[in-house]
Amino acid sequence: MKQLIQNMRNGKTTVTDIPAPQVRSKMALVRTAASLVSVGTERMVVEFAEKNLLGKAKSRPDLVKQTIEKARREGLVNTVEAAFNRLDQPMALGYSSAGIIEMVGEGLEGFQVGDRVACAGGNYAVHAEFELVPQNLLVHLPDKVSFEDAAFATLGAIAMQGFRLASPQIGDKVAVVGLGLLGLLSVEIAAAAGCQVFGVDVNEDKVKLAGSLGIQAVIREGAESSAQVFTNGRGFDCVLICADTKSDDPVQFSGTIAREHGVVVAVGAVGLNLPRKIYYDKELDFRVSRSYGPGRYDPTYEEKGVDYPYGYVRWTEGRNIEAYVDLLAGEKVNPSSFVTHRFPIENAGQAYDLITGKVQESFLGILITYGNQSKGKPETKIKINDFPPSKSNSENGKSLSVGVLGAGNYAGAVFLPAIKKTGGVIPQVIVSASGVSSHQAARKYGFHFASSSENDVLSNPDIDVAVILTRHQHHARQVLTALQAGKAVYCEKPLALNFQELDGIKKALQAPETPLMMVGFNRRFAPLSVELKRFLEPRSEPMVAHYRVNAGFLPLNHWTQDPAIGGGRIIGEGCHFIDYLTFLVGEAPVSVVAQKMPDHGKYKNDNVVLTFTYPDGSLGTVTYLSNGDKSLPKEYLEVFCGGKVAILKDFRFLQMVYQGKTNPKNLFFGQDKGHQKAWKTFLDAILQGNPPPIPYQHLLGVTAASFKAVESLASAEKMSIDF
Repeated sequence: MKQLIQNMRNGKTTVTDIPAPQVRSKMALVRTAASLVSVGTERMVVEFAEKNLLGKAKSRPDLVKQTIEKARREGLVNTVEAAFNRLDQPMALGYSSAGIIEMVGEGLEGFQVGDRVACAGGNYAVHAEFELVPQNLLVHLPDKVSFEDAAFATLGAIAMQGFRLASPQIGDKVAVVGLGLLGLLSVEIAAAAGCQVFGVDVNEDKVKLAGSLGIQAVIREGAESSAQVFTNGRGFDCVLICADTKSDDPVQFSGTIAREHGVVVAVGAVGLNLPRKIYYDKELDFRVSRSYGPGRYDPTYEEKGVDYPYGYVRWTEGRNIEAYVDLLAGEKVNPSSFVTHRFPIENAGQAYDLITGKVQESFLGILITYGNQSKGKPETKIKINDFPPSKSNSENGKSLSVGVLGAGNYAGAVFLPAIKKTGGVIPQVIVSASGVSSHQAARKYGFHFASSSENDVLSNPDIDVAVILTRHQHHARQVLTALQAGKAVYCEKPLALNFQELDGIKKALQAPETPLMMVGFNRRFAPLSVELKRFLEPRSEPMVAHYRVNAGFLPLNHWTQDPAIGGGRIIGEGCHFIDYLTFLVGEAPVSVVAQKMPDHGKYKNDNVVLTFTYPDGSLGTVTYLSNGDKSLPKEYLEVFCGGKVAILKDFRFLQMVYQGKTNPKNLFFGQDKGHQKAWKTFLDAILQGNPPPIPYQHLLGVTAASFKAVESLASAEKMSIDF
């Protein structure tokens, strides 16, 4: 399918053929008929992307600060690679569209194939021939409402939410400052609600267009006197600021024309330095409207489809969209009169030349159209690169074909570069749910196909090795499916999220002729880890190791914090550090006791101290903290054993002390956590018929230990680990 993509590194806006997304639970696959270009939001994104590195840095000093801190922790080389990879990620443009439902996912309620719908949401209602939209961001369209009018529904809902925040009454005098598309939609909504509407803008053409709608509109210069006349000197009950400017003038002007105890709502992106005297003297109520209503930015509402109770949250973002569609059906609003340009999806890049000023032409409403309403099913797998000639990647003449599930940030920043640098395999298929990131990764890392279907890896007889880099809730199922299909598996941590999943994998590994499996516990393969292990051996007595992790804060609504999706931070990431202690001791832990700091509604079991005992009497402690300063290096390890002391700092510096002598090891060019070495060791084990690079007892025991650690946090009791 064709989709409009923005490259944030080189600034190019292109229409690209990518795999169509797969339908998922509580979502619908929609065949797009029309989508609306959000002139303000999308222009901002494109203009940022087109800046050079210095321009990007000047516009985002917060990111520059983070980059500098990362360079101090991890080294300049790693930081530069990570920054360029981040910029090289494709961005899907668009958030307001309409079309026909092509497929429905399990659990989707109230919709069926063939329904006409309005669609909303960034990363959902995108400029693409097919889009995957969740339950609460879909609204039914009456037959009398055209797809082009319905494509305005999301922007209409933004205007609707701003209007609702002002709490106007019938007959109220409402001023709309800024008569772009958002302002004109607000004008129509206010008029439909029985308000007396007054418009202001700096552009004479927009003022004239507003006047054609039957409202009084004036140029900003001298508008105070016109506003006085319009309100009989009393001021406006409500002022809706719909302008798009960094200037504070709209806020100051709105305070001037509002009545005492009036309401001013910032709907557009404007300067927010309030003049105290104006707002104090009139005791004005200033409000900032957040997008298109309650539910926005809430993953439970938007991603999981959990609606808010109607009796308690009357106007959610979904119900605001529905209300705007009702206005369309009742012919109370007429957005088609605002359309100045239409571009077919094949030429959609021209729309961005227009809004960024490369083409000097006036514009307002810009629609992208799709001539695909009678075409066949969407393609979920497309060819990206010519298939390379078959090459042997081992001395015995074997070659390995690799399929990758997942093309997110970790894949692009860490693992795919490791695969490419290591070489020796045939990169055949890479899969991502949306298709956008798999297309980019396939192009960048030389994969033959990009796909949105996991079956193109798991059920593909040509794939020898399945690499699983998806979200955590998919790992155990995908591991089992791949093993049962006879594929070797490299799974990024965690291996599973509960004992039931882990037991299924354990049984699969016990079956004869099961291919090799490995979990991405890469730290044990790092060069400084090899030095540390060599320093400690041979040993004749137990060790004590303390692993301090300055993990950094994550908000409670981050996907890793969800037990059903990410498993929580201890299972999802803490397993790395449990494995490292296991690597040093040489055996999996047999018990754990855990303590946590009170969460106080800010944290979620991510300020903890975990103490593990091992069969030989060794003690290992993981202090995992999210309440620190991220400018401090993330990982710090101390080991005491047999008169020896070792200190490992963030996999860049190793200090080994024995018999009064200190032996330091430094990686001057940057951090190395062993990702590439782990992958290379796994490939060699497959090709040479070696045992698993990480013993299965370790993989299973460490995963079980993470589960027991979480149980101990809840009970504050010592837990045996007898999996």
